[in-house]
Amino acid sequence: MLYRISDLMFLFIYYLIPYRKKLVFKNLNKSFPEKSDKEIQQIARKFYRHFCDIIVESIKLFSISEKEIRTRCTTDSDSLEIFDQLSTENKSVIILGGHHNNWEMAALGFNSLIPHQTIGIYAPLKNIFFDKKLKESRGRFGLGLVSVKDVQEAFEQHVGHQIAMIFATDQSPSRNAKKVYWTNFLNQDTAVLFGAEKYARQYNLPVVFTTIWRIRRGYYSYTLEMLEASPADTAHGEITQKHTAKLEENIRQQPESWLWSHNRWKLKRE
Repeated sequence: MLYRISDLMFLFIYYLIPYRKKLVFKNLNKSFPEKSDKEIQQIARKFYRHFCDIIVESIKLFSISEKEIRTRCTTDSDSLEIFDQLSTENKSVIILGGHHNNWEMAALGFNSLIPHQTIGIYAPLKNIFFDKKLKESRGRFGLGLVSVKDVQEAFEQHVGHQIAMIFATDQSPSRNAKKVYWTNFLNQDTAVLFGAEKYARQYNLPVVFTTIWRIRRGYYSYTLEMLEASPADTAHGEITQKHTAKLEENIRQQPESWLWSHNRWKLKRE
């Protein structure tokens, strides 16, 4: 039923009242200058279908069971062994990923699979009621949440207790962001939030990158790989370069599955 709603939603936001269509095509054309107009249009249509699926899947996440999440969003034993080994070494970890495929579903069911306490960083909603409901939904299976304003405090309180702190690396920094790292991402000069690298190097926490693939409608598979085992030994910007390049690689393989309606490049270098 939800996917039928998604199909109708696609017709509505793609044809009748185009949702951020100019922005989507602008982002796609700048990111893939080598592709023809026809190829860009095909990616855009697939993106809008995927985007509508993500919306209805997000609604379902308010009531989905943990068992169904594990059926619809699977990982492999090699990925989980990384966390078993880090737990044996009594190490906390930083998990990085982007808004590629259903990141919410992957994060929601992950806590019970690893020995670490997972903590997601989120931006609180202005509406207190909806903010509370969102936190309740995301935390149903043990995922902790910390406001973007309280990340430093969270590390100071929990870093010695085997936590897995989750960062979304493809957010667009605000103009008031204190520190960003500039690099080339999808053929564009891009400001990348530097917090993940900052905390990784400050506390020498291993960095793991998450890749999520869409298998078929409503089903995803994700893998986790060690991106950097000893961040304190890395040069400035090295970790940020690595995770940005990894995300771009994933996007190029499944371009329709990234959040193209997001104004990712609104911040310009002065």
